Amino acid sequence: MHCFKSIIISYLKGLLHLFYPSICLQCGDEPSAARLVLCEKCFNALPFTDFFLIDQNPLEKIFWGRITLHHAGAALFFTKDSIVQLLIYELKYKKNKKAGWLLGNIIGHDLLKATLFHPIDFLVPIPLNKKRERDRGFNQSLIICEGIVEVFPLPILNTVLVKHAKTKTQTNKDRVQRGQVAVSPFLLKFPYLIFEKHLLLVDDVVTTGATVEAACKCLSLGKPKSIQLAAGAYTLS
Repeated sequence: MHCFKSIIISYLKGLLHLFYPSICLQCGDEPSAARLVLCEKCFNALPFTDFFLIDQNPLEKIFWGRITLHHAGAALFFTKDSIVQLLIYELKYKKNKKAGWLLGNIIGHDLLKATLFHPIDFLVPIPLNKKRERDRGFNQSLIICEGIVEVFPLPILNTVLVKHAKTKTQTNKDRVQRGQVAVSPFLLKFPYLIFEKHLLLVDDVVTTGATVEAACKCLSLGKPKSIQLAAGAYTLS
């Protein structure tokens, strides 16, 4: 009976793989695990930044004179027509949560090695406005947070930072336009939850830092002990 059951399970798994194959997004080969979206070769080819190990790294420097960040890091470099762009596209526009979990896992492993980023009390994902989140089905920054905690367990605080205004997408704006944010799109709720706490703000991609700057200024109203930043990718100029 047990042998028959094993055969049935094996058959069903094979049938599932036939109709829903797990393939590498970049090269089409089969990843080492069904939950992964890249094969080992393509994963190893990712442009890792090592920013989490580097004090005063290029990502931190773009915020100098704008906001106070204890530390900032991004897992990967983002360039056009790259594996990283494909991962971000799959996450944001193809609803592929596996891509977000992968980015989070990479950040989590970076945090395990990065003593610069300790301590951390809460992960705070950059929020989407309600309509965009409904259209997308999820908040990509929250998915990245979920990937982080699989490797580096931390509580996720998804209630304090709210995107309360309709804001146009940043995707087609240049660096100057992105920096011209006159009114903050964020609202701080339950500020007592972050008072004297160490926060790690999580975003998918940082280009000019305008969104992160607005989020940090809003969070600062709650008087946290520190704010740090972890991003899936940092856009090279």
